[in-house]
Amino acid sequence: MIVNLDDMTEKVSLKKRTGLGKGLESLLGDAKFVNNNKLDTDYSAGLMSQIGVVQIQTNPFQPRDYFDADALRELADSIRIHGIIQPITVRQLEKDIYQLIAGERRFQAAKIAGLETIPAYIRTANDQQMLEMALIENIQREDLNPIEVALSYQRLIAECQLKQDELGDRVGKNRATVSNYLRLLRLPPDLQAGLREKKLSMGHARAIVNVENVDQQLFIYKKILEDQWSVRRTEDHVRSLMEEKPAKKTPHKKQFDVEVARIQNRLTSRFGHRIQIRCGEAGNGEIRIPFLSTDDLNRILEIMGE
Repeated sequence: MIVNLDDMTEKVSLKKRTGLGKGLESLLGDAKFVNNNKLDTDYSAGLMSQIGVVQIQTNPFQPRDYFDADALRELADSIRIHGIIQPITVRQLEKDIYQLIAGERRFQAAKIAGLETIPAYIRTANDQQMLEMALIENIQREDLNPIEVALSYQRLIAECQLKQDELGDRVGKNRATVSNYLRLLRLPPDLQAGLREKKLSMGHARAIVNVENVDQQLFIYKKILEDQWSVRRTEDHVRSLMEEKPAKKTPHKKQFDVEVARIQNRLTSRFGHRIQIRCGEAGNGEIRIPFLSTDDLNRILEIMGE
């Protein structure tokens, strides 16, 4: 069932209503409005109609698989009072069956609010366009953490065959900004988790990512959490690390270091943590095995047969 909007909606332009941002608008184009019950055959140009909620399938390319339940309930309460301010976007699969392109949170909240119909722009899109629209809408509309943004950028580059310059144009960011987000994916899992959980700021992360040694990265992260290092303090520490000049190595020392690196890698694979071996000039040294919790320590002890 398609129910038409009031005639007054013809006077409202898409650009004024959406606030989507440069990238998604260029994908969606200018939308037209329909005021009759018969579906225009040229719906690829973009129609806006009231569509039955039960007629809409969710987006299989949705980049986010978790939505905060409390936030959805709050949005549903707002929809009950004010209605849907920004229409969702769908594509038509067959007669009276549509698939969501953008607006997953609004769609889910509308169902919670008990709406029978929801305003929607009808678009024609293939699977790649679906993915691109969903990712760009996700980036521009959600309060994403930096890792979610970085992963969305990575998917746009990998799955939509976009270069960084093209991606920047799509999402309204310059290439340097896109590159800074993508570099965050080089951080170890602990630091990525810190970004997700807002224990680590983007400024801290941008400084730490310049450090190549994982143990040094984890040390800095620990200092940020325990000693509340500021971004400036973190940047100063990273700068001092990068200014340190490594001592020249003899051929024998280089070969020894290669063997130590192989042993480190084997131990790292076995224990599931970055193991560090430090060797002194006299052939002495130490092996460091970090653990994250008591359970993690017990797991390591089991591996060691203790």
